[in-house]
Amino acid sequence: MRGFRILASVLLIAAGLLTPAGPASAHPGYAGYLFAYFTGEGTPDGEQVYFALSRGNDPLRWQPPGGGPALRSDVGTKGVRDPFVIRSPRGDRFFLIATDLRMYGRDDWEQSWRHGSRSIVVWESADLVRWSAPRLVPVAPETAGNVWAPEAVYDPARGEYVVFWASNIYPADDPGHVTTSYNRIMFATTRDFRTFSEPRTWFDPGHSVIDSTVIRDGGQYYRFSQDDRGPGGGGSTPCGRYVTEEKAKVLLSRSYHLVRECIGKDTIVGGEGPLVFRSNTEKKWYLFIDEYGGAGYRPFETTDLDSGDWRPVAGAQLPGKPRHGTVLPVTRAEYDRLAAR
Repeated sequence: MRGFRILASVLLIAAGLLTPAGPASAHPGYAGYLFAYFTGEGTPDGEQVYFALSRGNDPLRWQPPGGGPALRSDVGTKGVRDPFVIRSPRGDRFFLIATDLRMYGRDDWEQSWRHGSRSIVVWESADLVRWSAPRLVPVAPETAGNVWAPEAVYDPARGEYVVFWASNIYPADDPGHVTTSYNRIMFATTRDFRTFSEPRTWFDPGHSVIDSTVIRDGGQYYRFSQDDRGPGGGGSTPCGRYVTEEKAKVLLSRSYHLVRECIGKDTIVGGEGPLVFRSNTEKKWYLFIDEYGGAGYRPFETTDLDSGDWRPVAGAQLPGKPRHGTVLPVTRAEYDRLAAR
């Protein structure tokens, strides 16, 4: 029985769900962070996947990215945005998923949410350096107009990954998608990122919401999303285009409890693409919010996820102007392999 408990702890540590001293403590096995992101639609290569490495275990200091994109998509629209990387429960596999969307040279966002891709782009790797060819995997129903910002969480209670994204959903009798709709968060489950369950609605507050991301700590799941109301988003609201934090004990609960809304409002002029991760060395969490149309990612920090007290961090040195992406803690071996590349 003791051996079983040790093995279970090892698997949870590898998955990033537990540290040797408990959920909120530092993780001595990590040596730094990998940042996966895209850079925007303003250049031909901006909607591909870029990698950057932190300077050791400092998530506010990053080495300049070397050269061009780390990964390119030649499937679907041949452009990707919002890359998200997840480590498998055993720690021996990585999956990178992204939005299948290319906006370079275009100015038709409405077309992208009414008749955009219903698929995600998937890569996989055993070492973060050598990656599979990209594959296009449909996840949304035919009534969806788009699939934006896919992310994933491994749910140990289910023994599978929960993949979630934002979609506009139209009535079945509106194949032209001409009626009014709004983004809500959908989900499907998978064990291999090849075969997915039927998609279902997870989070629909009755208005547009996008860019959800989730972190687990201390038996709670914390979900961060952008309240997408505002100009062109279904009417103005005090917290429109800012980030909301909620929590629940069950990942796919329909009743997340509000922790805080309007995160970042006193610091940035509109934010999207939140990413959240725990410090490798301290009892601290970081929340990066993409100030679109402005300075790009702006970092915030807290020592208590339950408080909703996210304080802006000044003087961060990010790798250029990264857009909506992921920060993944990496081991010494992984860090060294990436640095050598």
